[in-house]
Amino acid sequence: MKNLMAWGTLMTLATMLVLVAAKPSSAAGGGTAARPVSGNYRLLSPITHGDLTIFPVVAETIHDTSGFLTLDEGMRSGEIVVTEVGRVAGMMRRRPTTQYRPVGGAEVNRLVLVNNSIRPLILLAGEVVTGGKQDRVVGKDRIVPAESDPVDLSVFCVEHGRWVESSDKFDTHASVMVQPSVRKKVMAEKEQQQVWNEVASSKSAMAARTVAPPKPDPGSGSRGGGDNTAYGYYRALDSTTSYAKVRENPIIQKEVDSIVGPMQKSYESVAKQLREQNAVGVVVAVKGHIIWADIFASNSLLTKYWPKLLQSYAAEALTMPGTNVEVSAHAAQLFVENWSATHEVVDSEPGLYRQREITGVRFKAFELTSLLPKENFDVHLSKMAE
Repeated sequence: MKNLMAWGTLMTLATMLVLVAAKPSSAAGGGTAARPVSGNYRLLSPITHGDLTIFPVVAETIHDTSGFLTLDEGMRSGEIVVTEVGRVAGMMRRRPTTQYRPVGGAEVNRLVLVNNSIRPLILLAGEVVTGGKQDRVVGKDRIVPAESDPVDLSVFCVEHGRWVESSDKFDTHASVMVQPSVRKKVMAEKEQQQVWNEVASSKSAMAARTVAPPKPDPGSGSRGGGDNTAYGYYRALDSTTSYAKVRENPIIQKEVDSIVGPMQKSYESVAKQLREQNAVGVVVAVKGHIIWADIFASNSLLTKYWPKLLQSYAAEALTMPGTNVEVSAHAAQLFVENWSATHEVVDSEPGLYRQREITGVRFKAFELTSLLPKENFDVHLSKMAE
């Protein structure tokens, strides 16, 4: 009898140990056990101009990303169509799926996208599409399948006030990526008013760097002259609420180019070395403060996004307040190494993609993973300091 009781006690203890071992990690969201970010990253020598510093990120492993389409490529070729909700008649290929829910009219935080390409499309949070009833910014990283039916897009407005259609479709002719401070509100806060507030703050900071040109003499009869043109650009900057139009304004573009030009020249001088060493991303510091990282699955994918990313980083350097301090390469390396999560949220479309939102100590990160059969790997990883 005693042996039976002892055996029962042992079985109870064993069962408790199994249950404890099987309990999901408290750091995971949605009952999914936390898993480390794949890839070991190291940094190369930084490239600096003024208040902006970038550290190229090198990965041990890269992937073939030639099978993916970017938004800019798709819009240029006409294979990608973005329009307001309610303008999708005749665009369905198959029976409607749960991806698209027809409604009556346009909505601020929803657009519809159709991918007519034979390649799956990568969308990155922060990419701006202009047109429709107002300019919008993509709300999260995701993958849209090849030859898709209309797909609902979660977006945010980056043009407060306008609700008059300028065109029935959208464009990315400016190839604008919102700067990190705005992108952070889009990705982490996910709240329209906060996005509008940050856009307004960025616009004010950009405008503060400009000097108003002399007002032209109305009696001079001059049309399109230098003074009139400069004053027109200044007035346009003051009157618009569009983030894209602010960034496209020649006065602001000149300020951005003053940073982008030297940075791009330095980047191009080591481009071959970056390719050979599998450089797949960057850690970004502004005024000596590490603020962001963008890491891709390949050097070729980084190269495709690099022009618009660099412009966005330069815009942040123009608008971020504070004084310049010396940036620490050691701190940048620690930033790209630390992925310890205290909380996770997973959003997935089975067989297509998974996005993990990772919250850690003083950072938040977003990992986009392709679940496609021949392209099952992490496509993009973005990390923001908090």
